[in-house]
Amino acid sequence: MSRGTASKPPARRRPRIVAISNQKGGEGKTTTAVNLAASLAAAEKRVLLVDLDPQGNASSSVGYPRGQEIKGTYELMLGSAALKDVVHPTELPTLQVIPASPDLTGAEIELVSALGRETVLRNALRSAGDALDWEFVILDCPPSLGLLTLNALVAADTVLIPMQAKYFSLEGLGALTGTIERVRAVLNPNLSIEGIVFCMFDRRTNLAQQVVAEVRQHFAEKVFTTAIPPNVRLSESPSHGKPVLLYDIESKGARAYLDLAQELLSRIEARPDA
Repeated sequence: MSRGTASKPPARRRPRIVAISNQKGGEGKTTTAVNLAASLAAAEKRVLLVDLDPQGNASSSVGYPRGQEIKGTYELMLGSAALKDVVHPTELPTLQVIPASPDLTGAEIELVSALGRETVLRNALRSAGDALDWEFVILDCPPSLGLLTLNALVAADTVLIPMQAKYFSLEGLGALTGTIERVRAVLNPNLSIEGIVFCMFDRRTNLAQQVVAEVRQHFAEKVFTTAIPPNVRLSESPSHGKPVLLYDIESKGARAYLDLAQELLSRIEARPDA
């Protein structure tokens, strides 16, 4: 190195933004968003969980129940608060959250006439610059296709799809993949499917095996090997305001999400662009 020439620090890699989405309700979407985010944090990754569902279940699952007077996703989407002002800590040191409130329902109405309404979230995240100091941003989408979900799909790099191994879940998967294709064609050409994870999965039933086989036929390696089993402790943990690994780390639900996080990290590391 020549005298007086300082080496440049390596460029900070921007976070991987993953939308957890399924237009059909009851598929394990919020459970997966919360517990995958917590499991990535347990793997010493810096994670931001963004609750885009007005029901606020992801927020209450990490200690921010409905009714708390704090700034969150609504203020971020409407532009009345900067990113740094809506990020809040959780019990896990490397997991932070932008909580939702019932006011978020009104955001869809208020954004209808806004210019570039589909890109509000993406712009808010990009405008944060170096303040976006996370390795993963996990977006918990509403169980519908409205402006909030559309904003998530436009802001995201990838979509992770939780689903049950049931017949009607196949129809929901078809609808969601169609939506992803339309978003990719018009608004976010780089959007891809991160993977599909089966939730509340009972491998003992013939129907479950048939559904898995059909999904694998169409999506092959996109289907995660890890499946999330039905688990009482996993169902109980939200009422205690905790991800399952903080509620009962020895439970089958906690172990499954820790395995899912490791499988996701291994997949990412194996890619040429990782």
